[in-house]
Amino acid sequence: MNSSRLPGKVLMQVKNKALLLYMHERVIASTEIDEVIIATSSKKSDKELVRFCELNQMMYFCGSLDDVLDRYYQAAKNTNADVIVRLTADCPIIDPSIIDAIVKVYKNGTYDYVANTAPPDGASYPEGMDVEVFSMTSLRNAWINAKKPSEREHVTFYFWKNIKLFNCFRVNLAYDLSRYRLTVDYYEDFLLVRKILEDIYIEGQIFSLSDVIKFLDNNLEIYKINNKIEPNAGWQASLNKDLKNE
Repeated sequence: MNSSRLPGKVLMQVKNKALLLYMHERVIASTEIDEVIIATSSKKSDKELVRFCELNQMMYFCGSLDDVLDRYYQAAKNTNADVIVRLTADCPIIDPSIIDAIVKVYKNGTYDYVANTAPPDGASYPEGMDVEVFSMTSLRNAWINAKKPSEREHVTFYFWKNIKLFNCFRVNLAYDLSRYRLTVDYYEDFLLVRKILEDIYIEGQIFSLSDVIKFLDNNLEIYKINNKIEPNAGWQASLNKDLKNE
């Protein structure tokens, strides 16, 4: 709820339904996830989100606002998780089949960390389809050793910025879809996602990434709503804090 670029975004509504609820129903459609936990903060600003989770019978954990790595570690420890699938709540139209595919790569390999949009350079999936998978052992390692502000705020920076310490793997598509922006970081992003949900969402059904791409290709004026936004713009503030601490 504390987003600097779009405050309260996870509870913004489309067709009288919060974005977080759209995302939650898509995440629980994954066949590879056992439990879904909303990892929020204990700050007053997130009390509304806690009430929302309680009202909708969604599991949640409250931790640090700024030290999100600690929040993740404590949430995982609290629920006895052995493998963590990180899904940021600004991805309300995440495709559950993509979640399953990334988790299966992790399960079938010998990796510490598997993702599809990190590291960002050269990634072929659109922002908004972000999936990261890692073990509790790796998370504990990061929790103990990560020191930089960016590493504490963004949870998995420590993994893919330390490839000598972790066996990392990024899943890529055979074709580049990174020009599509499906995350909700700015109001323009919300406008685009709202158009998608208003046009192709059907209660009780799960549309796919290919459905979204087809819709945007057929409606270029909608595609253009947010296509000028720089990718991963939210990371720069944390990286600037790193420089101040050096």
